[in-house]
Amino acid sequence: MQDPHLTIEPSILYFGTPVVLISTQNPDGSANLAPMSSAWWLGWRCMLGLQTASQTPQNMIRTGQCVLNLASPQQAQAVNNLARLTGTQNMPDLKKKLGYTYESRKFEVAGLTPIASHTVAPPRALECPIQLEAVVAARHPIMEDDPQVAGLISAFEVRITRVHVHPSLIMERHPNRIDPAKWQPLIMNFQKLYGVSSSEIVPSRLAQIEEHLYRMPDVERARQECC
Repeated sequence: MQDPHLTIEPSILYFGTPVVLISTQNPDGSANLAPMSSAWWLGWRCMLGLQTASQTPQNMIRTGQCVLNLASPQQAQAVNNLARLTGTQNMPDLKKKLGYTYESRKFEVAGLTPIASHTVAPPRALECPIQLEAVVAARHPIMEDDPQVAGLISAFEVRITRVHVHPSLIMERHPNRIDPAKWQPLIMNFQKLYGVSSSEIVPSRLAQIEEHLYRMPDVERARQECC
C-alpha cells in the first residue's frame, strides 16, 4: 500500500491543547495573569511548559503557588486581550522578538474579575468556569541537551489543592464529577483558538471504568491545605 503522508518540518507542534490562564503573585503583591496552552493533567497533578525567564514561572519559583483558570470559548476575547503581553519589565529577548509589550494590569486588560483563593495567595478568575488552585511540586528543565536553548524552557509539576467548578458543568447525580458533554474547553490549535463539540463521536470503552478508581492520595492531601 502506498503511503499518502508527506514528510514535513513544521516549526511548532501545537496539535491542540486547552488554554489555561495562570494567575500568580508578583513581588509587590499584585496579581499576574498569563495565557498558556502547554498543559496536561494526570490525577491531581498538572505539567506546565513555560519559558523560564517570564514573569509567571518566576513568580511560581519564588512563591511556589499559582491558580490554573481554565478558559471556555466565552473567555476567548479575554485570552486575546492578554496575548503578547508580559508582566516583566526585564523582557526576555525572545519575547521582544515576538513583539510582546509590558503590562502590569493583567486582570483589568483581560476584562476578568479577581476573587480570593482558598489555599494559595494568587486570585482566581471569576469568569473562568473551572479554577484549580495549585502549589509547585517540582521544576524540570526542558531541552537541556541542546546548548542553544538550554535553560530557556521549564516544565513545572504542580499539585492541585482546590478545584472550583461552575454548577452548570457538574454531572447529574454525581456532585464530584464534571460532565464532559457540558465542559467545552477553549483549545489552542497551531496558535488559533477553537471550541470543542459536545457530541461524543463513539462510546468510549475507557469511560466504562469507574472514575473513582483513578482517585489518587493528592485528593485527601488537598483537604489539609490552608492559606
